[in-house]
Amino acid sequence: MIGSALAFLKKVLDEHLLGELDEGAEPMAAQVVFVEGDKLETLVFKAEAVTLLLINVEEERVLRQPDLHARRVVDAQGVSSVVRGQPDLRLVLHLLFVARFKAYDTAWDRLTQIIAFLQSTPVFDAASWPTLPPGIEKLVLELTPLKLEEQSEVWSALRATQHPSVFYRAKLLVLHDAKSTTAEQVTLPVVVKVAQSPEPGRA
Repeated sequence: MIGSALAFLKKVLDEHLLGELDEGAEPMAAQVVFVEGDKLETLVFKAEAVTLLLINVEEERVLRQPDLHARRVVDAQGVSSVVRGQPDLRLVLHLLFVARFKAYDTAWDRLTQIIAFLQSTPVFDAASWPTLPPGIEKLVLELTPLKLEEQSEVWSALRATQHPSVFYRAKLLVLHDAKSTTAEQVTLPVVVKVAQSPEPGRA
């Protein structure tokens, strides 16, 4: 699923940049690419393109359910089921967009176009994006500026020369336990508000 999410983002952003740069009928080279999987020992970023790179994966613990061996789902009839098994795993993908262009200002122009697009479209869900891979409820993109020392650590870990780049967090990539079993079903309670009677002596 992580690979599908990355491929989706790459395709969407590539199509956006190509649309921004449409200069005629001549086919244009891809503007957003991956690094070559068999050349990770020494990273080489493709020239005249923006490379999308996954640099870390972590769990979103803030929204983690308290019961670590169950999750609650609600069907169309409003019936809540406690499903035994592993809880939903909410992942956060740390993404690095690296622009390598002969013209330094062009590199930042491409990154600016990506930032502008993700600022106007920070959430990708199935309702608005039918091409979102099955099993992914939504992706939420957040620009994540890093301090200078953090940037230095990232590039040092990549063992690569620093290029114009921006960092993003893609949140709420949910993985479900396919072997979960329904343990019980309960109907969600209906809350009825009862008007309070006025206190004695008050109209």
